[in-house]
Amino acid sequence: MAPVPAAYPKFNRIKKKLPEPLRREVDRQVEIICEQPAVGEPKVGDLKGVRVQKFSYLGQVYLLAYLVDEEKGTAYLLAIGGHENFYRDLKSYLRRSG
Repeated sequence: MAPVPAAYPKFNRIKKKLPEPLRREVDRQVEIICEQPAVGEPKVGDLKGVRVQKFSYLGQVYLLAYLVDEEKGTAYLLAIGGHENFYRDLKSYLRRSG
């Protein structure tokens, strides 16, 4: 069974500010993640358990971080953004949200 997406507030805040064509691409990436939860690159260390799906849009590389809870059948969408400071900000956010 494919996981159902559930977004963290940070993900929703960022997505809301994106231009409409990029939002549609993000939605397409979320569909891919739900169909193939292991598609993203697994992280290690402080971000163990987090996967990151990389995709390009108009020549810019974007990263979409997510967690998959197999038992609940849910893909938690954590954050989206460009590469600069993405992992640092994600670690900080996850520490704050517990």
